Amino acid sequence: MRALVISGGGSKGAYAGGVAQYLIEKEQRNYDIFVGTSTGSLLVPHLAVNDIPKLYSMFTNVTQQDIFSVSPFVQRKKGNREFVSIDFVNSLWQFIRMKRTFGESKALMRNIKRNFTLEEFELIRATKEDVIVTVTNLSKNQVEYKSIKECSYEEFCNWIWISCNYVPFMSLATVDGFEYADGGLGCVVPIREAIKRGATEIDAVVLEAEHMENLKVLGKNPFSLMMNLFGHLMDQVEKHDIAIGKLAAKNNNVKLNLYYTPSKLTENSLIFSKRLMVSWWQQGFDYAKKKHTESSSMNAIKD
Repeated sequence: MRALVISGGGSKGAYAGGVAQYLIEKEQRNYDIFVGTSTGSLLVPHLAVNDIPKLYSMFTNVTQQDIFSVSPFVQRKKGNREFVSIDFVNSLWQFIRMKRTFGESKALMRNIKRNFTLEEFELIRATKEDVIVTVTNLSKNQVEYKSIKECSYEEFCNWIWISCNYVPFMSLATVDGFEYADGGLGCVVPIREAIKRGATEIDAVVLEAEHMENLKVLGKNPFSLMMNLFGHLMDQVEKHDIAIGKLAAKNNNVKLNLYYTPSKLTENSLIFSKRLMVSWWQQGFDYAKKKHTESSSMNAIKD
């Protein structure tokens, strides 16, 4: 069985959309299993129903208002560089209300239900082997994988939302007495889970460069520094997931194809800019095309 795995990465999910579009439309990849974490969990249901035009429109037009009901930061621009700083009013209001997170992402839940319909949910259950999203159970300190085959429509939409909740900047969710958050806090690239579900060939899109070329610019205030530190921790989890995934693929004789970003796309993946995401989608498509063109050329030389 063939699987598509998409890592977490916030707004960089647009890049994964471009890679997936090339693989599905040009390489004619027909996937049986789809596994996503965080932004990957937003992508995989739409890729499973093969509605790429809808997915493109959804991802390249998303705004802060589509994600946050209470935004913890304000977006600013200095020259060609876009960055965020803390929204002191909203953050103070969250403290006054005795909330445990800087922001709330209930708008994202409404956006998920608006774009992913019950009819699409039923179609996936009838035609695909599985679609799985990754969540982190903070109460149990463990990663959990939620299958579309084991959920109702409402439950699955809720798990997609929870998979994207980058705590403490987004909502903390409670299900059956357990507290949940972004799947990337425990597993950024769920390659091993795809293998456990029976995949024999995997295309995995990793929304980070394989090698960091430039020094990171650390935040100049406690809030942005906190975001940098969280990013660093997620990078370490990602490297661990890839190492474990490669080992599992080797031990189980699974063909694993990794698609990285050619460079670091952004310092803050919680910035949702139409201009950037349109560009990243095209970059993903072009990168996958280049990778396969070079691979075909190498194979021709060998023959």
